[in-house]
Amino acid sequence: MILIDQARWWFKGRRWCHLVSDESVEELLEFADRNGVDRRAFQGDHYDIPEEMRSDLIDDGAVEVSSRDIARRLRASGLRLNAEQRRMFRHQRP
Repeated sequence: MILIDQARWWFKGRRWCHLVSDESVEELLEFADRNGVDRRAFQGDHYDIPEEMRSDLIDDGAVEVSSRDIARRLRASGLRLNAEQRRMFRHQRP
């Protein structure tokens, strides 16, 4: 299932939210590609999504959940990267 939380995090004058899958990274990548989300926003286990894209993603099937629920479901699915894995992912990107 594709999940999205509230846009609460400010960065560079915009509010951002998180987009995840609690089933597979492949599901998340396919959903994001279908919706024109820039792959540069992919953080290894989630996408950082600007607030203005949020409603379109919900219209295409992303389910609104709390930030706490996103973290819990990512951990439960085994897809959550720890801090070291996220650092390694960022360094491997072209």
